[in-house]
Amino acid sequence: MSNWFITGVSTGLGRALAQAVLAAGHTVVGTVRDPAALAAFEALGEGATGMLLDVTDPAAVRAVVDAAEAQTGGLDFVVNNAGLGYTGAIEETPIAEAKALFDVNVWGALAVIQAALPHLRARRAGHIVNIGSISGLACWNGTGIYGASKFALDCIGRTLAQEVNPLGIAVTNVAPGGMRTEFAAARLLGAEPAIADYAETAHVARAVLTGHHGEEPSDPALTAQAILAAVTAPEPPLVLLLGNDALGYATREFAMLQGQFAAWEHLTTSVAAQ
Repeated sequence: MSNWFITGVSTGLGRALAQAVLAAGHTVVGTVRDPAALAAFEALGEGATGMLLDVTDPAAVRAVVDAAEAQTGGLDFVVNNAGLGYTGAIEETPIAEAKALFDVNVWGALAVIQAALPHLRARRAGHIVNIGSISGLACWNGTGIYGASKFALDCIGRTLAQEVNPLGIAVTNVAPGGMRTEFAAARLLGAEPAIADYAETAHVARAVLTGHHGEEPSDPALTAQAILAAVTAPEPPLVLLLGNDALGYATREFAMLQGQFAAWEHLTTSVAAQ
């Protein structure tokens, strides 16, 4: 049996992952922002403990992580799942809204990591799991600010792995594609007012996401099972793509980058000091 700490378990992938972990016989301390969601989460079973948390409050994050450590006797898996979605052209997005998105998707996750690491380092064990997005690996117009937050989390996670792997701590960055959750419904924020010049580019992202809500290619329950299988494997992955769409987008993105590198290699190598 292992002890899990998962942020954002009231809905979506966070809840599906918590259910998969509980069904496998583990314990879960899950965080929510709404007191009503607290009781609903704890109703999942004896191994489920809910805690109220706003991840944008670093002091509260540290207190809750410390409390989860004390209650469980030691956390084995720490999952950064809480996050917000956002669409809008780069020009349209107010700086204040971009900062608010980063407060949750980046600084909130970083606060959880920093709160957990002293405990994990002391035991020379543990696993940090960051739930990112394929948008953090493959750019898509209309999702630039959201994608930037997930790019940042991906960099933090992969760099963290280099720093803590010698200490016995593993890191896995998960990059799902579209899932049949509420992400593209009430939880999807967006820039206003819209600029008409972006109707055929940036605005398409929101139309696609909301227009195909409920038709996304991946099942959150199966996604949760895949995460559980990956992070409990003897050699867990550093980066885990989930979904046929995620694989397709990532493959195209990195092929494009490789093409750019090759096409401009003559200039890349021209700056070598003699």
